[in-house]
Amino acid sequence: MSDMRAIGFTQNLPLTDEKSFIEFFEPKPMPIGHDILVKIIATSVNPVDTSVRRGTTDPLDQPKVIGWDAYGTVEAVGSAVSLFEPGDRVFYAGSFKRPGTDSEYHLVDERIVGHAPTHLTPAEIAAVPLTSLTAWEALFEQMHLNFDAPQANAGKTLLVINGAGGVGSMATQLAHLAGLTVIATASRPETIAWTKAHGANAVVNHRQDLVAQVQALGYPTVDYILELSNLNQHWSEIVSLIRPSGTIVSITGKTKSPLDLQALKTKRATFAWEWMYTKSYFETPDMISQHQILERVAQLLDAGTLVSTLNKTLTPINAANMRTAHALVETNRMIGKVVLTNAD
Repeated sequence: MSDMRAIGFTQNLPLTDEKSFIEFFEPKPMPIGHDILVKIIATSVNPVDTSVRRGTTDPLDQPKVIGWDAYGTVEAVGSAVSLFEPGDRVFYAGSFKRPGTDSEYHLVDERIVGHAPTHLTPAEIAAVPLTSLTAWEALFEQMHLNFDAPQANAGKTLLVINGAGGVGSMATQLAHLAGLTVIATASRPETIAWTKAHGANAVVNHRQDLVAQVQALGYPTVDYILELSNLNQHWSEIVSLIRPSGTIVSITGKTKSPLDLQALKTKRATFAWEWMYTKSYFETPDMISQHQILERVAQLLDAGTLVSTLNKTLTPINAANMRTAHALVETNRMIGKVVLTNAD
């Protein structure tokens, strides 16, 4: 068995410390069952990467490899694999309970992998999996909207809180394509422009009163709210803005204080969490739906109907660039996505 290069960390150190990410060698894994072995060409950094690293309290005996976005080539397949074969180009977001994509090779279950788009660059492709899966599941599974029924969705309103981030700029596009009227939040000239370019019909400033701004647009309430940042901060505004029997979906991790869900009772509103990793974490019967979503997303990207939200590319994939990428995400001012890539 040969070794492969990987990038990981053993403790939470400031990103200015060269030991905050280290390069090391470990055995190259071999696929069995439904697993495929992928040679990584590009990977991106998401807020979940930084939160996992920063949430590591005690030093680790072995380096932890994270990373939850990948574009690469199938090198080998397990005996139960039926969706892919060696040589296929693939993209995916992986599993939360397995080693991540910040390595030369990576094992992943075929049921959460899609055939990669053919008309995009490696960096453009690697920017998409996690955010497109999150946005798709939030809109079309948790909110029960139908992507293929734009006429039925016409007149329905969606408020996206944090429209310029990775998930936000994918969700605004998908919701717009599905026929909804999309109101997104952004506060800087560059994020406002980005959000409008990615499908938002109107933009409101999340640093100001959202209720007054949305109502000034002519919407006393909205049908759906997708909350992507600072749930506690916006909770009272969300409660005010959601229409009776409307649906709220959030991806926010830890909340600073418990949510007052009782505040939604009189409106009979639905609140749901979206966690893109749920299906692979629990190996749910519908796990293959992520393969199906990514196949659909790849078609939309190749057709130019959907555009990648790549905004910055770092080459090659190494510890120094990983530190840079994490630092960019930790500013909480990233527009779109940052991707690390090797030469294809």
